[in-house]
Amino acid sequence: MSLADVLDPLQQPLVTVLGTPVSWTEALGFGSGALCVWLVARQHLANWPIGIANNLFFVLLFTQSGLYADAGLQIVFIALAVYGWWTWTHGGGPGSPVLPVRRTTRTEWARLCAAGVAGTLALTVLLGRATDSTVPFWDALTTALSLAATYGQCRKLVESWWLWIAADLVYIPLYTYKELYATSLLYVGFLALCLTGLRSWRRDLAVRQRELTEAVA
Repeated sequence: MSLADVLDPLQQPLVTVLGTPVSWTEALGFGSGALCVWLVARQHLANWPIGIANNLFFVLLFTQSGLYADAGLQIVFIALAVYGWWTWTHGGGPGSPVLPVRRTTRTEWARLCAAGVAGTLALTVLLGRATDSTVPFWDALTTALSLAATYGQCRKLVESWWLWIAADLVYIPLYTYKELYATSLLYVGFLALCLTGLRSWRRDLAVRQRELTEAVA
């Protein structure tokens, strides 16, 4: 049995949304993606393996849709998931095995912004010249935002949720344009979950800061 024989059933239509067939790949990406973000908002460690499964589904989906940067991004996401899985369980330092939620420092913001701008420009040029992508800039921008947000998530930076929110606001119309309606709807759900996650992590940070203040006092 070849790889194509294994993957072909995942590409078959499952349902039809607004006259457009939705494949098993897109449906499975929808479900695993929503579950992953829900788990992240609750700082549950299971978000990492669920996220890796989600990335694999989206590699197939985005390759089929000509969103090559997004497809390649999923491979990077898998590597970051392994890193995030480790930091969430070992990154707290001596006496704190669990990584705590914290704010992004100015140095980290500067580095993330510089990397984001450089990455967006480089990917835009690459996609425009080396692929048949019809949306090179938007594909590159969402890639850069998603990478920065995922890194922040790995380090439990509260502001990583703002980066995800910005990415989702671009992803929603982008996937609609590409007629990936179920995925576009998924990102509407992601946007709502990101707002919930931001509120939850802020609350956790406030509790931790209050506990530190009381311990010093």
